[in-house]
Amino acid sequence: MQTAVAAHPLAIEHLPAFVTPPGETDGLMTFTIIFMLLAIFVAGTLYLRLHSLPEHLAHGNQKMQFEIVAVLGLIALFTHNNIFWIAALLLAMVDLPDFLSPLRSIARSLHRIAGQPGDPLEPEAPAKDSQAKEGAH
Repeated sequence: MQTAVAAHPLAIEHLPAFVTPPGETDGLMTFTIIFMLLAIFVAGTLYLRLHSLPEHLAHGNQKMQFEIVAVLGLIALFTHNNIFWIAALLLAMVDLPDFLSPLRSIARSLHRIAGQPGDPLEPEAPAKDSQAKEGAH
C-alpha cells in the first residue's frame, strides 16, 4: 500500500492544482504538449493552405498564367519574400486576354493563302523522314 506523502515543512498549506506530488504524472505538462502539437499542426496546415491560395485561384485560367503563378509561389516559399506571393496573388486574380488564339488563326490563314500543305502549327517530324530515307539506301 501507498502511504500518504507528507508535505515539506516549508511548503504552504494549500498547493495550487498544477503542482503534482512526486512520482505522479504531470497532467498540465501532458495537456500542454498535446495542445502545442495540435496547434503547430493546425498552424502549419493553415499556412500552407494560405500559401497555395494563388495557385488555387489561377487553376482555371490559362496554362502559362498558372505556371507563372506557381513559380512565383515557390519562389516566395523558399525565399520568404512576401512580394513574390503578392505578385502571384495579383496575377492569379487578373484575367489575361487570350492573344495566342488570334495569332494562331492568322498563321493558319496566311499558310492557306500561301498554298502550303499541312498545318503550320503542327510540328513536323524531319527526323523520321531522314531515318526512313537512310534505311531505304
